[in-house]
Amino acid sequence: MHAVILAGGKGVRLRPYTTALPKPLVPIGDQHAILEIVLRQLATAGFTHVTIAIGHLGEIIRAYVGDGTQWGMEIDYATEESPLGTLGPLLTLREKLPETFLVMNGDVLTDLDYADMLRTHEETGAPLTIATYARKVHIDFGVLTTDLSRVTAFTEKPSIDYRVSMGVYGVSRDTLDGYTPGLPLGFDELVLDLIRDQNQPHAYDFGGYWLDIGRPDDYDRANAEFTSRKSHLLKGA
Repeated sequence: MHAVILAGGKGVRLRPYTTALPKPLVPIGDQHAILEIVLRQLATAGFTHVTIAIGHLGEIIRAYVGDGTQWGMEIDYATEESPLGTLGPLLTLREKLPETFLVMNGDVLTDLDYADMLRTHEETGAPLTIATYARKVHIDFGVLTTDLSRVTAFTEKPSIDYRVSMGVYGVSRDTLDGYTPGLPLGFDELVLDLIRDQNQPHAYDFGGYWLDIGRPDDYDRANAEFTSRKSHLLKGA
């Protein structure tokens, strides 16, 4: 199984942590970088080949990770000369990728079963599979519905439930057909194109543990919780 890790972003939301470190190498707990945790999880799940798309401070990632020998995997790199968006790096890699593969952000802390997600993607035959997670937003204000300056409804401090992308995807190589290598391609653009073409992505709903380390609040939470969850997140690794 092959995975592509997207690790080329500047991590603006995590400054000043990311001033000298690429975001995937920010520490979680006392001993581990988030990218190391992800790689150990992928190795335990049976992934044998990982491509890391690097850009900002990418040589630090290359020096830290090496060729993957320490995790029993083959690791290679794709360098972004200019920002290519979420999925743009895949276009330059297309001919080197298998028919189906996993794509994920390099700043995700989760106990998602990566292998099961990729198997599900292959079984459904979907062009794209998106790992999704339930989120709840609490609105701290009374919410008004208005029509021509008349208040027609009122809800006091409501909560909104919705599902978000976890930053982990199963991708079929031919889904990339028609896009130009070297040009940016965002996840949003691809999803909207597939929906427009009646070729809908598949949702892989997940209810376990997930944090987006690119969000400062989630990064602080990850550090607070990692020690108690380490044996679960790195089981078998």
